[in-house]
Amino acid sequence: MEEVRIAAAQYPIELLPSYEAWEAKISLWVAEAAGQGAQLLLFPEYAAMELAGCDPAAASDLQRSLELVMALSDRADELHRRLARRHGLVIVAGSGPVRDDRGLIVNRARLFCPDGSMGWQDKIVMTRFEREIWGISGGTRINTLDTPFGPVGISICYDSEFPLIARAQAEAGARIILVPSATDSMQGYWRVRIGGQARALENQCYVVQAPTVGLAPWLPSLDENYGAAGVYGPPDGITPDDGIFAIGHANDGQWLFADVDLTQVDEWRRNGSVLPFRHWPEQMVGQASMPAGIANDNAVEPVERQNGSTLPLVEGLSE
Repeated sequence: MEEVRIAAAQYPIELLPSYEAWEAKISLWVAEAAGQGAQLLLFPEYAAMELAGCDPAAASDLQRSLELVMALSDRADELHRRLARRHGLVIVAGSGPVRDDRGLIVNRARLFCPDGSMGWQDKIVMTRFEREIWGISGGTRINTLDTPFGPVGISICYDSEFPLIARAQAEAGARIILVPSATDSMQGYWRVRIGGQARALENQCYVVQAPTVGLAPWLPSLDENYGAAGVYGPPDGITPDDGIFAIGHANDGQWLFADVDLTQVDEWRRNGSVLPFRHWPEQMVGQASMPAGIANDNAVEPVERQNGSTLPLVEGLSE
């Protein structure tokens, strides 16, 4: 499958009275996207934390909210698995907290395929809020996830601002990098968007961003949410001059749809006006501190790298 219709959620965080109300909301959103012909659905970072609002006492407490959402994660997984099968599409569920095999809480995005298989990606690099206040830990593996239209990568929010994560996924075959995000200011949104567009440029691939939107004062973890969904590519050939295939109306709840041709990624990488994906290794030259204009005979020899990442890479992860 080389032509894919993508739906990126500008997902509004709402106060819902029960798990059943949340399940009904997610089911409605998925059905709407499926009705528009979408084949790949991307929900935002930490969208699963909306579930904490079902218990006002837990929602107002950062740690209790994590425990509540983790307690509901199996039910939420089963819902997304059913919806992916029912509608015959791929769903990246809103990320949320999971306790990993180290016993640490990580921020995990799960991908569900129509055949019932599931893969995941943990956020690698934590923001200051996550590491200093909330106690969320970084993941330990960069994955590519198998789908009916080939491997994809997920770079959760802040991870999109670090080039080696998406680079490892692109080198493992990903032609789409998915960026679920949650930012509490327009500056935060623009940091993630600029990172996403940079990853599209250097990897000559599609990057899709999906943010949370709206104000949720009852939920300290997601009290302010700003942004716009977007689908980006390298500004080259068929791409618009600014590299933006589609962009949402900022801060409004909506699906953003875009049709992408994955053969275009191969064309960019083979015959682009520039070839940053191919030329990436050429930047790995010796580095040393030296005054401007003065040669240094003690320059460091370049370091050989296999995949541009210090983290293990797992291809085609599924369960």
